Amino acid sequence: MDGTVLVADDDRTIRTVLTQALTRAGCKVHATSSLMTLMRWVEEGKGDLVISDVIMPDGNGLDALPRIARMRPGLPVIVISAQNTIMTAIQAAEAEAFDYLPKPFDLPDLMKRSARALEQKRRAAPVVQPVREPAEELPLVGRTPVMQALYRLVARVMNTDIPALISGESGTGKSLLARAIHDFSDRRTLPFVTATASDLQGVEGPSSLIAKARGGSVVFDEIGDFDEDAQARVVRLLDMLGDDSMAGKAPRIMATSQVDLAGRMETGSFRQDLYYRLGGVTLHVPSLRERVEDIPLLAEHFLSRGERDFGTTRQLAPDARELIRNHSWPGNVRQLENAIRRLLVTASDTEINRAEVAVVLGQLPVAEPSRGVMEGEKLSATVLRHLKRYFDLHGGQLPPPGVYQRILREVEMPLIEIALDATGGNQARCADLLGINRNTLRKKITDLDIRVTRRRKLM
Repeated sequence: MDGTVLVADDDRTIRTVLTQALTRAGCKVHATSSLMTLMRWVEEGKGDLVISDVIMPDGNGLDALPRIARMRPGLPVIVISAQNTIMTAIQAAEAEAFDYLPKPFDLPDLMKRSARALEQKRRAAPVVQPVREPAEELPLVGRTPVMQALYRLVARVMNTDIPALISGESGTGKSLLARAIHDFSDRRTLPFVTATASDLQGVEGPSSLIAKARGGSVVFDEIGDFDEDAQARVVRLLDMLGDDSMAGKAPRIMATSQVDLAGRMETGSFRQDLYYRLGGVTLHVPSLRERVEDIPLLAEHFLSRGERDFGTTRQLAPDARELIRNHSWPGNVRQLENAIRRLLVTASDTEINRAEVAVVLGQLPVAEPSRGVMEGEKLSATVLRHLKRYFDLHGGQLPPPGVYQRILREVEMPLIEIALDATGGNQARCADLLGINRNTLRKKITDLDIRVTRRRKLM
């Protein structure tokens, strides 16, 4: 890696770590805690890459991006931020940042992105349109990698015309994400229409829906529940949008689903042509089980919202916060929000204690098993969904070479680990169970660095 990197962050530790890593990689580094100093360096023509924090003592790194683009067209900027919300990712994308990473960031990942930035010239920045603040603050918050990957994908696709399929369990915020894509896109001033199967009934159903949207966005809510007739009407609508006469008037099409559409397509209960036409890009909203570390962050968010709505200031005791973090939350974010709102009303003191949380959690209704992606799902459908999402996360670009071996390794390693556990670590029995040679199993255990523990199996 070759070039001069300008690092701006008010955290001395981050400046030190980045300076050492970039210097070892062959770069020259200028580091500062001041946005003013960074801008002076940029104006003087220094630097081939900027790595900047957002919140600085003397300014906002995102606000500086348009000025950097005017002074130094083509100078790539990587934004790093502890502001772990979808707004940060979207604003960074709209301001034409080369890339965006949340804190805490993975250093090897940042180094790879820096290398790419130094190799590529940044394209000319378009006129940046201000982002309209939503009437209601979006609870799309999270610092976990799975949420940050979702934020970056949303930022890349929000101003395209490609259809979006938003999947996820009930209560994860699928409709909220669809609304965010619309509200932060170039269509934000146009209508946002949520359509159900009944909205497509009648001869004029599809055409009236298009007229109502007026070039905005149409979201088919829980399209997996649409019957055969409703699916046919959606196909008819998409055919109408493909007509050349619709140019300039066609709305952005999105759909949400908590069921596995790929699995339903395999069983013949969902139209294949509709599935592939809706899934231009698939956005999977993870369940709380997939992002446990975000649960305390969401709880604090809902406590802050309660202070605004009820005028009640509450905070969670450490052991109460841990209890909330460890709960399964089958109803996901919606269930968590309802529980926090109940605690805001019922808690006897400013600090919500563990006992009060335990009472509320004990009163929560048991959620029905999710109708989501796991119900009756074949392994092939699970793999298909995983791989489609893996490719989608690269935003229209191909993943790094070697996909075949990486995917095989991801499947092979847990399979062998589970088989070893089921046979109590007995490699001869495990090899027989898997149907492979014992020497082959030993080699795979070594290559995959699998730890084998011998124990008596009580089954």
